[in-house]
Amino acid sequence: MAERLYRAHVGSHALQELVEDLAARLRRSVVIDDPLVRFICSSRHFGDEDPVRIRSLLQGRADAEIIRYVLDQGVAQWHKPGYIEGNADLGLLTRYCVPLRRRGHLLGLLMVVSPDKALTPSETEAIDQVSASVAAQMYAEQIEDDAEGSSARELLSGVLGESPTARAVAQQQILDSGLLPDAPHAVVTVVQVAPSHEPPGQVEVALRGALEGFRRTRTAHGLVSVSPERAVLLQVCEQAPACDELTAQSARIVEALDTYLDASAAPVLGIGGRGAGLADAWTSYGQALVAARAARRMPELKRVGDWEKLGEFAVLLQLPDHALNESLLPKPLRTLLGATGGQRLEETLRCFLEHAGSIPRTAEALQIHRTSLYYRLRQIQEITGLDLDHGADRLVLHLGLRVRDLLGSPAPTE
Repeated sequence: MAERLYRAHVGSHALQELVEDLAARLRRSVVIDDPLVRFICSSRHFGDEDPVRIRSLLQGRADAEIIRYVLDQGVAQWHKPGYIEGNADLGLLTRYCVPLRRRGHLLGLLMVVSPDKALTPSETEAIDQVSASVAAQMYAEQIEDDAEGSSARELLSGVLGESPTARAVAQQQILDSGLLPDAPHAVVTVVQVAPSHEPPGQVEVALRGALEGFRRTRTAHGLVSVSPERAVLLQVCEQAPACDELTAQSARIVEALDTYLDASAAPVLGIGGRGAGLADAWTSYGQALVAARAARRMPELKRVGDWEKLGEFAVLLQLPDHALNESLLPKPLRTLLGATGGQRLEETLRCFLEHAGSIPRTAEALQIHRTSLYYRLRQIQEITGLDLDHGADRLVLHLGLRVRDLLGSPAPTE
């Protein structure tokens, strides 16, 4: 499901003319980037090109480390022009940067290469004038794009909603409009972002930038819906997507968001089950929400939860947050965790249950003698009062350990 090499929308002819005219007046290179520091359009250069500019022109986008460096200067929160300091290690010359805003929204960044910071007042005035025209043009183009995309977002909301009637209507409209083909397989991915220090609108821009490359891939067609703290990607395909494909896709989305957003955003991703086409996409969506919750609660998932890999966690995570607390831990397990040597006994119990009660395999995994294992298991039974040869007792302890994994912190001792 590899995405196409995604670039920001190529600048219109009107934007290109504005950039070229300004560059000719200044005799300096000028570039327009989107709010994620992705290339939109650029003037010809005047012998002031640096390695960063050359790579951006060749690749159509800046390297991730350059994007992060520029965003770390706080440009997404700038309301007036300033200089982005050069960085020799990155091959970046100093740039004069103008935030392109309209009605408070950041539309992009206009940058002028100025290694010596020697722009004159008349030059900065010319930059300000052209920047206002560029912002107006970008705003007009954005309104047009938003108008085209709003219908698709409404249809996506309908096809993933709770009403069977609304789902059926939205599904038919999606197929009739050609937004998606009538493919036999569907999967929904949900991305959630924690409240962060990012300026208003930047999270939505970042989510869109990370996901839009997956609206059409080699093997899938998709629709994307973005809100201030969450994004939804619905993909349909002729062949059922393999787990490794979805894992790789998820890793690229998380990597992109780590580039575009501050670490406080802590994005997590949930992959739903592989449904039977558009008609079953709403089921995959609900599962994706559960998988995202797992990714938030379980660090070992590395921020990506997959419904089809959650096992019994998928059931436990149906519980509301207020109910998913330490009171769910069975008393025998709480007693064990609070006993002397509880951590070692918990490790033994966990290994024993994971190996289906097999003494040889458990002893081998723990690298201890079977006599030592029998001794530990007797201790566990004495402390908990449960019989490890009894299936129901083993289930109580196993589910208790799974609940503890979801809680993410040690249980209180008795």
